[in-house]
Amino acid sequence: MTQHGGDLTAAPVRTEQGSTAASQADGLSQRTRLTAGWRDFDRPVTLREHLRRYGPLPRRPGALIDAVTQAGLTGRGGASFPTGVKMRTVATNAARLARGPAVVVANGMESEPASEKDQALLARAPHLVLDGVVLAATAVGADVAHVCLPRGKRQLIASVTGAIAERERAAVDPIPISVHGLPHHYVSSEETALVHWLNGGEAKPTAVPPRPFRRGVQQRPTLLDNVETLAHVALIARFGAGWFRQAGLADAPGTMLTTVSGAVEAPGVYEIEAGTPVGELLKLGGAHADAGSILIGGYFGSWHDVADVARLPMAPPALRRIGASPGAGVLFVLPPDACGLSETARVLAWLADQGAGQCGPCMFGLPAIADDFAQISNGRPTGPVHDRLDRRLRTIEGRGACRHPDGAVRLARSALSAFAADVHSHLSRRTCLSARHGRPRAAVLPLPRTLEAMGWQ
Repeated sequence: MTQHGGDLTAAPVRTEQGSTAASQADGLSQRTRLTAGWRDFDRPVTLREHLRRYGPLPRRPGALIDAVTQAGLTGRGGASFPTGVKMRTVATNAARLARGPAVVVANGMESEPASEKDQALLARAPHLVLDGVVLAATAVGADVAHVCLPRGKRQLIASVTGAIAERERAAVDPIPISVHGLPHHYVSSEETALVHWLNGGEAKPTAVPPRPFRRGVQQRPTLLDNVETLAHVALIARFGAGWFRQAGLADAPGTMLTTVSGAVEAPGVYEIEAGTPVGELLKLGGAHADAGSILIGGYFGSWHDVADVARLPMAPPALRRIGASPGAGVLFVLPPDACGLSETARVLAWLADQGAGQCGPCMFGLPAIADDFAQISNGRPTGPVHDRLDRRLRTIEGRGACRHPDGAVRLARSALSAFAADVHSHLSRRTCLSARHGRPRAAVLPLPRTLEAMGWQ
């Protein structure tokens, strides 16, 4: 897995061996659709190589919105919203509202530190994403598209920019596509933050309504989708909704990219069928046999005991029943000699520092929660810290200007539940249970080494 905070462009990719002669649908295996041929190249494929693998873009994409809807594709950026519904809404608004043609924005910010799927996809298959951008734009009536990437990932920006230049020379795209490097804060990947920045403001979330699908970039109806989502759109346009549904579950069809890391032998990015049991995914990554806890969904996700979730499908409908979500497809396996409370305290402090500072919950609530959690973690509580923390979590939930505070609350609550025995030990000033395995590790969850001193503009 790549080291976070550097300028590396892609994590190791662990895929099943599949055919690379994928100009026909049956040339793609169930688990190597987006990642077909990635073993053959550790670089961005050229346009010629891409077309040889997937075939040309459909000249008449036709009822693409209907196909995406029938396929059951949902967003792969974390929210899992039905992509076809979003596309149809933008297309309808573009046709009815007198604000000009629609706009398409591809979100490749990947602000989740525990995820590397988007940069792996863009670093190896940028043309598949760009195909999806163009096809989605045609479907919703857009005349321009934007790709938003982290400003600090210079090699990634160069890779996508180079792919666009290649397409321009071949004259394959009917609309212009621009690449933008944005400030890389955790909340800057939120859809209204992207719109605000593209409209000349700061990369901070804004109040809604109106939502971008009604009034977004240049006040025009705007389709914002994660880059992996758009890559799936490109495949559905070629091979159809039925083909897409051959993988996955009835209520969670298709494949998805996941990032598996932590106490595993083979960390990296995996393409799996949606609904693959969590335990099977852990086996693919070579999770250590004595691993007991995992973080599902990233830093807005939740902690769980491996035994409780091993048989559950890695899919939103199933995980929702236990208060979890795949998020951006993140599984982090906590080493047995690491303290889950200390790790959560680190992340909460980082999340408190990553807020946009536009509302009370971000400015005051998150730092207070992080401080309370740190007191529990270090075993030096001041006053009834557990009760105080519980009260603060209930107070700020649902009151933020964006979802940032809610995500931090979800993570904190899950840690208090998953590591309840450790909470008791810490507050009783006894040895942390993780010390049974030797000296506890200082830090294992990935965080950017330094906050980027680039502001929000």
